[in-house]
Amino acid sequence: MPKIKIPKGSPSIDMTPMVDLAFLLVTFFMLSASFRSDEPVQVSTPSSIADKIIPENVIMVTIDKGGRVFFNMSNPEARKELLQNMAGKYKIGFSQEQLEKFGFMSTFGCTMRELPSYIDMPGQERARVNTKGIPLDSLDNQLKDWIFYGNIAALNTGQTAYQEAKLKGESPDPNDFKPKYVLRVDGGAVYAHAQNVINVFRDLQLNNLNFVTTTELAPQ
Repeated sequence: MPKIKIPKGSPSIDMTPMVDLAFLLVTFFMLSASFRSDEPVQVSTPSSIADKIIPENVIMVTIDKGGRVFFNMSNPEARKELLQNMAGKYKIGFSQEQLEKFGFMSTFGCTMRELPSYIDMPGQERARVNTKGIPLDSLDNQLKDWIFYGNIAALNTGQTAYQEAKLKGESPDPNDFKPKYVLRVDGGAVYAHAQNVINVFRDLQLNNLNFVTTTELAPQ
């Protein structure tokens, strides 16, 4: 009796679900990622064995090797509130578009008079501008105003975030939402420049100041 031949076929896998999943993941990371803006100043910080990570709701002052002072805040809403307060203090007008741009800008180091045109520059052009830094001398201490009004704005946004966390049923620590103060100094900068900035924080009674360093291995 002749044998029945069963047709042979190669197994196939439907890759459509996997491709769909890959595109969904790519879309998710594109929408959720926050791109880092070009920094107008690069500093080489000294090393230490500290392992603390820079927290959220940060007010950061940077000093480059030449002693120029730069300012930054991490929260976009706090940045916009800060700029509105500074605009009122220095009688300088900013458009709504400039406020939105400033909310997502990176570190900056220019005078209040220069700031409107600085905001209007493309990000790459800002990084190439050779500014003189934020004034902090006795006759024109703009840095002190940036820190003062920045602290108020950071406290407000931190309180709002704390209340929102409580409404979600969480048990947040209030200290986690308070502003953190960070000083980042180039390793080649003269200490007197850092001391001037430290004195500004001290005058404002903001003494919980953290210093940024490059992490190194602890001695064995």
